[in-house]
Amino acid sequence: HQQAKVDSWVGRGPNAPLSSFELAEALDDDTLSELEAKTGLGRDELLARLSTTLPEAVDQVTPDGQFPPVSQPEPRRM
Repeated sequence: HQQAKVDSWVGRGPNAPLSSFELAEALDDDTLSELEAKTGLGRDELLARLSTTLPEAVDQVTPDGQFPPVSQPEPRRM
C-alpha cells in the first residue's frame, strides 16, 4: 500500500495523499526528534507539514517518472 503511494509521487499521474499517521509510522523517533529540534516545530505540526510537502518534493525531483541517476544533479522546477 505504501509503495503504491510512493510510486504515485514518482510517476507522472496525480500524487496519492500521505497522512500524518502514515508518516509517523515510517519515521523513527530519533529522526522525528532531530527534525523537531532543527525546525522548532512540535511533532504534530511537523508531521502535518511533511505529509503535504513530501509527495510534492518527490514529484518535483522525478519529472520523468523516475529518480535521476545519482551522478546527475537533481532537477529543479521554477
